[in-house]
Amino acid sequence: PITINKVDYKSRVDAVIKEAHFKIPSTTDYNGIYKGKYIDFEAKETKNTTRFPLANIHVHQYQHLRNIIKHGGIGFFIISFTKLNEVYLVDASIVIEYFDKNESSIPYNDIKAKGHLIKNSYPILVDYLKVVDQVYFNEEINK
Repeated sequence: PITINKVDYKSRVDAVIKEAHFKIPSTTDYNGIYKGKYIDFEAKETKNTTRFPLANIHVHQYQHLRNIIKHGGIGFFIISFTKLNEVYLVDASIVIEYFDKNESSIPYNDIKAKGHLIKNSYPILVDYLKVVDQVYFNEEINK
């Protein structure tokens, strides 16, 4: 459900929604089908260099990704440490594990150890599909 805040009425048939917001929390940033599997993920960033604060993730996003995994889909987070210029793919089950233990954050060293570094490349800055292929489809990354 969406609440419409601003509409431009040029004519009755030409109304354009200029501003709106969701009434209730939605799901995650990205979802779709990749190589025949349902894929769903959330992209987050932090300026912190020693940990990723779990407060950056909404409770409904944890539950949504928990359901994706439960039903056989692929769920993960892409976490950017902006000051370190590093981006990691972290399986949702790892993030959910910290959430379930009521942790306030995930140490950077744990993300580095349990996650998968997404190397910068040109022209795709965050080429996460190479890492998805390696992690979820057991494909080798061509170097």
